[in-house]
Amino acid sequence: MRRHSIAVIPGDGIGIEVVAAGVEALRASAQRDGGFELQLEDFDWGSDRYKQTGTFMPADGVERLRAFDAILFGAVGAPDVPDHLTLWGLRLAICQPLDQYANVRPTRILPGIRSPLAAVGAGDLDWVIVRENSEGEYAGQGGRSHRGLPEEVATDVAIFTRAGVKRIMRFAFETARSRPRKLLTVVTKSNAQRHGMVMWDDIAAEVAADFPDVTWDKMLVDAMTVRMTLKPASLDTIVATNLHADILSDLAAALAGSIGIAPTANLNPERQFPSMFEPIHGSAFDITGLGVANPVGTFWSAAMMLNHLGEAAAAARLMRAVERVTADPALHTPDLGGKATTRLVTDAVVAAILGDNN
Repeated sequence: MRRHSIAVIPGDGIGIEVVAAGVEALRASAQRDGGFELQLEDFDWGSDRYKQTGTFMPADGVERLRAFDAILFGAVGAPDVPDHLTLWGLRLAICQPLDQYANVRPTRILPGIRSPLAAVGAGDLDWVIVRENSEGEYAGQGGRSHRGLPEEVATDVAIFTRAGVKRIMRFAFETARSRPRKLLTVVTKSNAQRHGMVMWDDIAAEVAADFPDVTWDKMLVDAMTVRMTLKPASLDTIVATNLHADILSDLAAALAGSIGIAPTANLNPERQFPSMFEPIHGSAFDITGLGVANPVGTFWSAAMMLNHLGEAAAAARLMRAVERVTADPALHTPDLGGKATTRLVTDAVVAAILGDNN
């Protein structure tokens, strides 16, 4: 019997609700497959802990996570806690020391969901966005001086290293090679950012020489937003910096129908440390407790986690269940224009998993 240990960090707001749904789907997946077991351990890290203790997780939190095979994460953020504290206190405090440098965000239009783009069919939007997840604009370098005075200054320094850019570029080319179209678009802003972004362009060209079977092109990030909305079928795999891909992936989720359906994998590709899987939506306190949060993004993230753990059959079964459920408009939550509840969608996905004969 194969065994996988999973750290479960629901976090804040609807993160708690959708992670609970994701755990149900994972347990059903293990039950239906019969070939593996999941050992899940819950961690109550988040904004409530911060307000009680002054920290989002204990000092040895990252060391405790190293013992797990993977991490299922919900969301972090609360209305009465500054966002930069929550991000750096929990999510980035996990991603950076565990060197989860490849953030992977697949985007496609699921059955039964309509894109807001006019005349765009399901086959026209099927992307994987690869986001550099360890440095760039979110490296954390900078500071503030002369606070409160007229001459106050604040800096955020984007850090691009050859090692960091090269490894994410190789990962992106490998991802593109693994997909049928073998097509990669490299996104920068090298016309205005003439140092770090030009280095991105240079390294992309160097790495491309090792992937002659991959067709690639370059786009400036502002022009990329136009291409995503007007020519979605021209794109397949996309690689961009920490900030640029963060923004573009939210746009991609909206174009696919809702940010509530979008998944994320924060990968340590060398598997030296556990990788973390999460929906890309936030804690959404405006709907917390109403029972209407869309769990599809968490289900999809859980499927990515199963695939990462080597449970490809269970991952495919979970995604088939998700697609059966999204195909039914009666099972659409309010973000998709429906009236379904988190409970209703979860029950339907679990039933589809257990009833799958493949």
